[in-house]
Amino acid sequence: MPIPSCLLYDVPAARKRLLPLTFTRPIGELRVGVLTIREKWECFTRFGASCWGETYLQSLYPLQIQQDQLLLHGGLLPTMDLVRELAALPLGVALYQQDEFIAYRCSANDALAFVKGEAAPSQVKAFRGIIRFIREPWDIFRLNGEEIISDVKLLTAGRVSEPVDDPYTRVYHPEQLFIEPGARIRAAIINAEAGPVYIGKDADIQEGAILKGPLSIGEGAVVSPGSRLRGDTTIGPGCKVGGEISNSVFHSFSNKAHEGFLGNSVIGSWCNLGADTNCSNLKNNYASVKVWSYEKEAMVDTGLQFCGLIMGDHSKAGINTMFNTGTVVGVGANVFGGGFPETFIPSFSWGGPQQKWEEYQIDKMLDTTAKVMARRQLTLTSEMKEMLRHVHQLSHRNRKRFFLI
Repeated sequence: MPIPSCLLYDVPAARKRLLPLTFTRPIGELRVGVLTIREKWECFTRFGASCWGETYLQSLYPLQIQQDQLLLHGGLLPTMDLVRELAALPLGVALYQQDEFIAYRCSANDALAFVKGEAAPSQVKAFRGIIRFIREPWDIFRLNGEEIISDVKLLTAGRVSEPVDDPYTRVYHPEQLFIEPGARIRAAIINAEAGPVYIGKDADIQEGAILKGPLSIGEGAVVSPGSRLRGDTTIGPGCKVGGEISNSVFHSFSNKAHEGFLGNSVIGSWCNLGADTNCSNLKNNYASVKVWSYEKEAMVDTGLQFCGLIMGDHSKAGINTMFNTGTVVGVGANVFGGGFPETFIPSFSWGGPQQKWEEYQIDKMLDTTAKVMARRQLTLTSEMKEMLRHVHQLSHRNRKRFFLI
């Protein structure tokens, strides 16, 4: 039985745990590995997939509800065993593991009733295999290496890589290097011993860059001269990166083009880290890292020894910014000045540790965002503006509670 169209549903508790990244996108549009979660399901099933996010996001991520579809937990990562189980799932049956929702094969009306809490599936089946979810923001970098390996297999099966045509580039384990058409590599060192290195279409790997797998460089991304990109790292489409980066995920069109260290971190879209911005990813006492949780409205223990920076879309850091271990920065924040800022910086905050924090006025933020996007020949649409204004209102409570108004 073939798998029908997939609809990745933002389970409310899961979405809240994944803030600030899910302020501006459904869970299914989070990138982990080479692809977003939605793109993975499309590759696995060969059918279309869409995301059922918050109402204010649906103009940017429209729903595509079918009469026979799979409603999936938005943070669910596909595996072959799970896909086989879902292909055999009858209409009207939901799949759970213990008390956690996995999937529900249903009609459009049943999907709507389930999401509203008005009706339950007629039958529930237990799945006893291994399930991989993105439940917390740090799961993105924690699972990233494994997902790069899985995605590269999906994307390159039956295909032949473009050749390395530069005589000054050195490659270790070339069988694990895949280069898409239009990519440019000059005098780089590429080490794929520990995992694949995937270089997307029209990417630019500049002189002296050192790349270590598992690693994904997205379409049109630029890696600056002398960069050191360690394993388990994803550089999303259109990003520009430099310095030293380890086990981190950049979404799209974000910049860290200069020197500075970033490790065990997740950076949203349209972010900019100024020259010599550095992020601590390990406490001096080697203790487990705690971070701010939007769900708990308190600091929570990640259980991880290494955890750096979680940054929402459209946020920026000035030159020489120093982020402490386990820092969470919301959407549209502007951080600058000497010293270590707070480990939780609410959305639309403006300032730094040496001055009083202020609210980043939404009209000024939108004006800057339009200029940033125009540099990439892209437009800040009215739908994007409306979405960011809504996030500004949603995040008012955090600014009021902490230090702004």
